[in-house]
Amino acid sequence: MTRIFSGIKPTGHLTLGNYLGALRQWVAAEQQPDEALFCVVDLHALTVEHDPARVRRLSRQVATLFLASGLDPRKCTLFMQSHVDEHTRLSYVLECTATDGEMRRMIQYKEKSARAQASGEGVRLSLLTYPVLMAADILAYDTEEVPVGEDQRQHVELARDLAVRFNQRYGHTFTVPKVTLPKVAARVMDLQEPTSKMGKSGGAGPGVVFMLDEPGVIRKKVMRAVTDSGDGGVVYDREARPGVANLLDVLAACTGGDPAALAEQYSGYGALKRDVADAVVELLRPVQERHAELAADPAAVEKVLREGAGRARALARPVVDRAYRAIGLLEP
Repeated sequence: MTRIFSGIKPTGHLTLGNYLGALRQWVAAEQQPDEALFCVVDLHALTVEHDPARVRRLSRQVATLFLASGLDPRKCTLFMQSHVDEHTRLSYVLECTATDGEMRRMIQYKEKSARAQASGEGVRLSLLTYPVLMAADILAYDTEEVPVGEDQRQHVELARDLAVRFNQRYGHTFTVPKVTLPKVAARVMDLQEPTSKMGKSGGAGPGVVFMLDEPGVIRKKVMRAVTDSGDGGVVYDREARPGVANLLDVLAACTGGDPAALAEQYSGYGALKRDVADAVVELLRPVQERHAELAADPAAVEKVLREGAGRARALARPVVDRAYRAIGLLEP
């Protein structure tokens, strides 16, 4: 049986990119005869300036969207990262395995630390070390596959490197995980800046479609999406025509088609945008309806998270205890 783990950070409202690149893939994964764990990685939200009340509110919203997207707590384990102490227990041990150079080469650290410095903020130490916590999230469960978007590949590669290094130094302790990416729309781009990822923490920009946006808002954002200059028509070319390619990727992910084949069906951008808008609205409609139902019963969501944390602790504790013994710590 393959064990799967993945998580989402509650730093903003979830976007269409989160749904196509992660949540929908997770729902498909839980249908297989595998063991799947999905986590709201709330500790990662503390690495930058934040409003505590907003983190709590977004953590509940993300967990509710997990369920609204179709994740079934009878088939998988859903929980809050901070509710399972084994994540932080293992993180320090892995910090003793990682190197300073590895942390400073992480792309997200470079980008976020540069933004913090430019705005006059201090750079938190946790921003440098949180990829090790992310590795602990994965390795604590003997995870074999990590379904994530393309932008998280580097973090999974770090988890692999740390697992291999620890095993070589202290004896076989961890399963070495691998990343799995969706075939289409692994990385949905901003509709206004199609060379940049559609990020949930980038504010309420017109290029970001949020999972809970109303249909009219979604249509307006898609219809105003940036396309590409030139008279070449609708062509699927990610390098030369990133705006059109992004729309085609989204349409393909919503409809199950092939982006290059879909491009041949359009002679102009207007019809393409209308079809993309319709497809996104219909894709998100049942998720939004289910979210409204779940949000009206927060106690039920909390019960799922509480039970999920109990199952997660039972799985992680033997692995973390094993790592403590291997690295040389006395048992209590």
